Amino acid sequence: MAIKFYSHGACQEVTGSKHFLDIDGRLLQIDCGMFQGRRDESYQKNRQLPFDAKAVLSLILTHAHFDHSGALPILVKKGFKGNIHATSATRDIAQIILLDSAHIQQKDYEIIQEKAAKHPERKLTAYEPLYSVEEAVQPLRHFVTTDYHRPFLPLDGVTAEFFDAGHILGAAMVHLAVGGHLNIGFSGDLGRPGLPIIRDPEIMPPMDYLVLESTYGNRLHKSIGLAGEELADIIHKAHSRRSKIIIPAFTIERTQELIYLIHVLQQEGKVPALPIFIDSPMAVNATAIFKIHPECFDEETIRRFIGVNVDPFGFENIRYVVSTAQSKEINAFPGPAIIISASGMAESGRVLHHLIRHIENPANIIAIVGFMAEHTLGRRLAERSKEVKIFGKPFQVKAEIATLNAFSAHADYAETCAWLKRHDLKRLKKIFLVHGEDAALQNLQRELLGIGIPQVEIVRYGGSYELN
Repeated sequence: MAIKFYSHGACQEVTGSKHFLDIDGRLLQIDCGMFQGRRDESYQKNRQLPFDAKAVLSLILTHAHFDHSGALPILVKKGFKGNIHATSATRDIAQIILLDSAHIQQKDYEIIQEKAAKHPERKLTAYEPLYSVEEAVQPLRHFVTTDYHRPFLPLDGVTAEFFDAGHILGAAMVHLAVGGHLNIGFSGDLGRPGLPIIRDPEIMPPMDYLVLESTYGNRLHKSIGLAGEELADIIHKAHSRRSKIIIPAFTIERTQELIYLIHVLQQEGKVPALPIFIDSPMAVNATAIFKIHPECFDEETIRRFIGVNVDPFGFENIRYVVSTAQSKEINAFPGPAIIISASGMAESGRVLHHLIRHIENPANIIAIVGFMAEHTLGRRLAERSKEVKIFGKPFQVKAEIATLNAFSAHADYAETCAWLKRHDLKRLKKIFLVHGEDAALQNLQRELLGIGIPQVEIVRYGGSYELN
């Protein structure tokens, strides 16, 4: 049996995850994410797939984040006919991510077209949507859902099993037994022990090869226990200044974590009850999905909320905003207040309009609560650029930038090594590193070699690796 592994995304970068196993000419794909970054480069990368979608027989989706699922409609448009295997929570979340992506692409296209017509001197480029709402629905017809620890067959001769990745609701690592003799693991995005709401990352059975993410391969996070303290600190600042906190947040998991932690802080009397606006139709839908998947919750969430019939995501001072008119009203609302809005990397969506209104006021706070990829507005804010462009117009960054590192849902290099050490590694021949920038990849490679991993290879885009 001839088995090759290669990737067409998330190689020396952190977006666009697309990994492949070629098993005697039969193609199994793991994840199908969108590239994010410089707009023109991303658009060109996403528009054309560098492989034949019709040749992919089956796909496994580790989790629903956009950089892992966002290109599924493009794959189906290009001729993919197979099954998409995922957990039920991942399927539900992917549904709202894909539909929301289609809506945002169309809306941004219309906004940029209008601005380009009004301001030709800015030379703005309006990119046509990569897929419509109707096309975003099509991948949902291909989903086959399977719970954790229930083996399934993505291809004849290949047995797969999901293990909880501890990253977002429904996120999975996948363990593949190929031809009865070779075991291959894919980490997807590896989470951290102790994250709010969801369970900790599980341990997989022995593996010959592991494809491992390395997003924070050169960083150490603050303790998750500090997340509440950091959040409480900026809430008190906004209360005393009577200002606003703007939080660009991924609508899946990060928004719910923030709601959960604010609820806990208020329950414990540690923060004043500021008005909270969740300004994202997608976040409203995502939070509803959280409510119907308590099987993914950890014991603390069940004990503190579910077990006493209290909604962890609903309380007196929180308001979920759906309509555009309501979203515009938030900007006229006097502080103090908290505005949580997508997109998580501040590249599109309603958060851009809140940043335009509040970024030049030094009393306000922009809180960075997650990883920001290179060339995104979120990364420029995290790096404290003095000036940024939003919709082609320059703005002075006068608001306070608060980086809350404890919120990361990705394991850092110490947590990754600790997770690996809990495995039976006697069979492990090699780890392939994906989903990381160069510095993170190189540092994690050194750390893994240092704990006795026999071989650690940084995956190159389009490179092919024989597995035997």
